[in-house]
Amino acid sequence: MLTSKQRAYLRGLANTYDTILIVGKGGLGDTIYKQADDALRARELIKGKVLENCEFSAREAADTIAENIGADVVQVIGFKFVLYKRNPDEPKIQLPKANKK
Repeated sequence: MLTSKQRAYLRGLANTYDTILIVGKGGLGDTIYKQADDALRARELIKGKVLENCEFSAREAADTIAENIGADVVQVIGFKFVLYKRNPDEPKIQLPKANKK
């Protein structure tokens, strides 16, 4: 679970990223989940887009993909979404520490 500070940090990083995951009329399935998981393993942070002819909203697609591959939804705006999943073997992104209260 990401804190708001970590989420804000990841949103800032994602601004410069290109969209690499496209969800179209084929909807969500094993292929999309595999593509997302492979991309997250390599990059840890990806930006996706839901096409207008898709039956899912960007929020539904992001939540479903994240749930199936164990990722976190960082942001959803319009048709685009950002997902994060830490690579346990080779972490690339150093998140800000969560504040302990």
